[in-house]
Amino acid sequence: MSSTPPDLPRPAAASADAAPPYVRIHGINIYVRDQDRALDFYLRKLGFQLAFDARLQNGQRWVAVAPPEGNTVLVLIAPRRNTPEYKLIGRATHVVFVTEDVIARVREWSGRGVRFLGAPRLNRIKYDEFQTSRAEGVIIGKERPVWGGAVARFRDADGNTFALFSFDEITHSIEAQRRAAQERAEQERRAAQELEIAKQVQSRLFPQTRPPLSGLDYAGMCIQARQVGGDYYDFLPLGEGRLGLVIGDISGKGIAAALLMANLQANLRSQCAIAVDEPQRMLRAVNHLFCQSTTDGAFATLFFAEYEDSTGRLRYANCGHHPALLLHRGGAVERLSATTTVLGIFDSWDCAIAEAQLQPGDMLALYTDGVTEARDGAEVEFGEERLAAALEAHAALEPGDLLRAVVADVRRHSPREQQDDITLIIARRR
Repeated sequence: MSSTPPDLPRPAAASADAAPPYVRIHGINIYVRDQDRALDFYLRKLGFQLAFDARLQNGQRWVAVAPPEGNTVLVLIAPRRNTPEYKLIGRATHVVFVTEDVIARVREWSGRGVRFLGAPRLNRIKYDEFQTSRAEGVIIGKERPVWGGAVARFRDADGNTFALFSFDEITHSIEAQRRAAQERAEQERRAAQELEIAKQVQSRLFPQTRPPLSGLDYAGMCIQARQVGGDYYDFLPLGEGRLGLVIGDISGKGIAAALLMANLQANLRSQCAIAVDEPQRMLRAVNHLFCQSTTDGAFATLFFAEYEDSTGRLRYANCGHHPALLLHRGGAVERLSATTTVLGIFDSWDCAIAEAQLQPGDMLALYTDGVTEARDGAEVEFGEERLAAALEAHAALEPGDLLRAVVADVRRHSPREQQDDITLIIARRR
């Protein structure tokens, strides 16, 4: 027979790794004659905090206080005379406060004028642990060692009685939970601070300036899914009217990918001096250095292009990256596909260099999979065709505005939380 009552809805099935629904005691009603006088007692004499003080729509005032280190509130209610609740004023509340040191707390509160009902008393308590024997189907009682704690009782301004306990096991549990919570909070604070610093450092790794070229308009953008990521783009000044356009994607996410991204950027910039004359040699050196920095299974896809401003010639190597799109002014779309495999896996590695030509009005688009693999609610990807269509639709815009327009199209297609870095370079020959 189901344990769920027939008149209650059944709870929705939860996934295996889902946390159970959160439950805690929110508030306990304490009946008082005067809310202001009661509030003064709890705030000034007990050192409690004001949780809320509000006037409800029916005109009733709702006041609540909370212990400094607790998450359950006491709701101070002033009932009307001749009601059952009014008769509860000045009686035992059966509310128990737990503290690490009853004696110290009694001294503190007594000094503030709290009335205690006698001196703290030491209790010696025995309790049993019960367990069920599966073999015999009976309950077996097992006496546990004696344990004890101090107890003191006090009254508030209306004579309501409370208990103040200090159990050994509860004290230890409170201390352990408090320390664990403080350690978690400190770890989270440090992690957040370190991530923010990492984000600022990584943002400076992206191009801060664009080398001027008379015949090319270009811009780049990276929108990270997390505070730091593994996407990379760069503009490398190669001298003599030449520009290096680079876009890459590191395997993995988070801090590990960001560190490898910084390593790849440093390798490329340190080797770019030989890119004009010997691009293959430069990429071999970058791959060798990257291999030395990566763990097993880590790699990077990379698209490197060397653009010559005077002729519009584009020499490129596609190292396992998504095909770049070259949109010609007449409407044709040329895909600049892979010329070699990814970086970082094979130390013995080589690449082929291919060429393309940018005519006046032609546009080059480099991108990462965060663009084309963005999915809608039906898990349909944005895809290469939609990207080409978006570039065509916004072709009249300047490269910077065109980037923002394409990203807006991607986000309209995939309005849910961003899952991967979105990185784009747009370059158009004047």
